[in-house]
Amino acid sequence: MTPAFAHSSVAELLLARAEDDHPALLFGDETLSWREFVAGAHERAAVLTALRRPGPWHVGVLMDNDPEYLLLIAAAALSGATIVGVNPTRRGAELTADIRGTDIQTLIVGTTHRALVDGLDLAGVDVLDQDGDRYRELLADAAVNPVRTTAPPGMAHTLLLLFTSGSTGAPKAVVCSSFRLAVIGQLNVHGLTRDDVAYNAMPLFHGNALMAAWAPILVVGGTYALRERFSASGFLPDVQRFGATFFNYVGRALSYVLAQPESPSERDNRLRFGFGTEASTRDREEFQRRFGCRIVESYGSSEGVCTILRDESTPPGALGRPDPAMGLVIVGADGEEAPPASIADDGRLLNAAEAIGEIVVRGGAARFEGYYNNPGAMAAKVRDGDYWTGDLAYADADGNFWFAGRNSDWIRVDSENFATAPIERILARHPAVATAVVYGVPDPRTGDEVMASLLLLPDARLDPDDLDRFLEDQPDLGTKWRPRLVRVVEDLPLTGTGKLDKRALRGQAWLVDDPVYVHTERGYRPFTAQDRSEREAAFTAHGRQSLLP
Repeated sequence: MTPAFAHSSVAELLLARAEDDHPALLFGDETLSWREFVAGAHERAAVLTALRRPGPWHVGVLMDNDPEYLLLIAAAALSGATIVGVNPTRRGAELTADIRGTDIQTLIVGTTHRALVDGLDLAGVDVLDQDGDRYRELLADAAVNPVRTTAPPGMAHTLLLLFTSGSTGAPKAVVCSSFRLAVIGQLNVHGLTRDDVAYNAMPLFHGNALMAAWAPILVVGGTYALRERFSASGFLPDVQRFGATFFNYVGRALSYVLAQPESPSERDNRLRFGFGTEASTRDREEFQRRFGCRIVESYGSSEGVCTILRDESTPPGALGRPDPAMGLVIVGADGEEAPPASIADDGRLLNAAEAIGEIVVRGGAARFEGYYNNPGAMAAKVRDGDYWTGDLAYADADGNFWFAGRNSDWIRVDSENFATAPIERILARHPAVATAVVYGVPDPRTGDEVMASLLLLPDARLDPDDLDRFLEDQPDLGTKWRPRLVRVVEDLPLTGTGKLDKRALRGQAWLVDDPVYVHTERGYRPFTAQDRSEREAAFTAHGRQSLLP
């Protein structure tokens, strides 16, 4: 049975704001009231209608955060079009595949991104420049003859195709109906009010910007403050200038803000809390100390099938306790629900092989709206009515889930399989380490070797002897877990949505200019050109040269 909500679509939510003069959108020095925003959405609905051709009514948007982007989403909600959020970090053949694979009829391109599509094979795609004469003429005509929606699209209207981050494989276009986005806004799990100003610098082509902030702001008639793209140095001036009370983030955004010089003025803000994913425990605590702002962390995905919210009872480092109504379980390699983790007094995970499994949502297939035109990816996610997240975890005795990596994050050393996230948590305890990323690289003989990339705190340095002693003193470090190779990085590769890109790190492996250390019987020492040559020769000697990075 469909839950009862006041509005069944984003169109209905927008129409309810048509005569509301409260500020809806702040961008630079520009302010739009809800009345002006909805009127602008009607005009763009007329533009999209004029551009429509036979076939899927899919409109790609390739631009930075801009009021025009949000107005086009609202226009699609009113007219029945589907907005495809095109990821501007993609290039060449991959970008072409994203555009063609989602059946885009019309592609509206922002000024700064026009060069990305020059030379691409986009025959049949109507490409319009946001600042071009044709688009401006269509807008001018629509201002005189706007489309006034009297019968908005229904619940089944596909409003958005939002690409996944691509952190574990090729990005997939997730279907998001107008109904789902409206429901997310009306659930308003953060309790945003009309007086709130939600600050967003995360890309609008990703669900976080729309689902975590804009949808609930639309429901309550609050204010959405938008920045063109994320800037660590611009964060504090923005939240002060806009009077932001809430902000959303993904990935390493908090760490970038914290890397800015500390200032007494940081506490001069109206922020009540921030909400996001994948920030470290250290970063959450440090942000709260410096900005006086509570950070609420969650586990979830673009597919929107499940969410786990941390609360005050959640142990540091854990995802939290899932709502029993969500149907989340951890399924082991044998297909059965995994037993709770057995954790020794010193923190060692005693039954990792049995306790770690994939997070599965029982009955979750009914909540998954699917991937567009991607049956292979659908088959990997949906089985017998259940939704398989692709994420590994284990549960403690209190029912808290602990993230253990992606299902591609298993490492096999000496015939032993283990996950990466517990190793990352151990390395992150080192006083010089800001972020630790662990992944498997091929061993010259068989299986994998453990490699870690470490991003250090500002002005910190890594002493290899100290790292060796530190790891020796960690009682919960598994016997096979010690990184064989350690790379010290100045930055970490990110996907277009700000999430760590382990695929890039695996591909780079030890073939980098950054400092790399190798573990030997005498501890860690610098990895040399001779080591590299000997390693390559060993791959060849064992017939594994095809696995060389």
